[in-house]
Amino acid sequence: METALNVQSTLKPGQVAVLMIEQAVMKHHTRYDKTFFKAFLAGLMLSFGALMNDIVNAGSTSLNANNPALVKMLGGFVFPTGFVLIVMLGLELLTSNMMVFPMAVWKRAIPWWGLPVNWIIVTFGNLAGSLFSAAILVHYSGIVSTEPYLTGVAAFAEKKAVVPEWHQIFLRGIGCNILVCLAIWLAAGAKETTSKLIAIWIPIWIFVAVSFDHVIANMFYIPLGIMFGADLSVAGYIRKSLIATYIGNIVGAAIVWAPAVYFYLEDYTYVAPSDEEGEMHQMIRDTKRRSSGTMTTAAAV
Repeated sequence: METALNVQSTLKPGQVAVLMIEQAVMKHHTRYDKTFFKAFLAGLMLSFGALMNDIVNAGSTSLNANNPALVKMLGGFVFPTGFVLIVMLGLELLTSNMMVFPMAVWKRAIPWWGLPVNWIIVTFGNLAGSLFSAAILVHYSGIVSTEPYLTGVAAFAEKKAVVPEWHQIFLRGIGCNILVCLAIWLAAGAKETTSKLIAIWIPIWIFVAVSFDHVIANMFYIPLGIMFGADLSVAGYIRKSLIATYIGNIVGAAIVWAPAVYFYLEDYTYVAPSDEEGEMHQMIRDTKRRSSGTMTTAAAV
């Protein structure tokens, strides 16, 4: 039995579903200050991938005129670097918590109030990290303050928050978080690093290349564009983009977690281990991980 478990390279869907709930329980019991700073770092890490996408889009002026689809594909390819960093470092990202926390609340593994508390803390942590990166590391550093980047970054923000209608941004938010949650799900099921990287990369590449909207990525793109002169106010961004994308991302996550609960967790009941049992289970898991030389990284974001 032990040998069979060791050679299993991918967790089954039911195992991943249980893992999601265990992750939510762990996050729920994490100190709020740690949750906030993990969220801050997640916003910072995500902004690195977003910056690369901005550079590709803003800097490819001739390619944009002749082959805009290729620019989208290239920008989508470089963006997932931020997600990889978040998952591998075990940080806190709002959009994946939109999946794991409702699952845990539904199965009564955590109290209902744990969901809004976590989402509020992580939202502001992700926002702080994104704004720090946009203002300090990008705007004031001057790394994209020359043409064609100066105009391109502002135009990209307008394309995200000015050109589309509210309902279009909402629908793009749904598509985005379906793919983000699938990326987290697939990464949680993989047991070694290369498989995790591929599992994260492909769905994230898709959502960026097709121009879906991620509420946290937009916390970098759009404020940075405003700093660079985009024709958009902060109030306009919040009213039209932030709210629409936030709600859309919640709906997108539900399209992933609700079927998972229905398919795999109908008979599942979470039983909280006693302190003694919890300590023993952790020791057993650590021993198995050391002996196998691998560690299963679940939805760490």
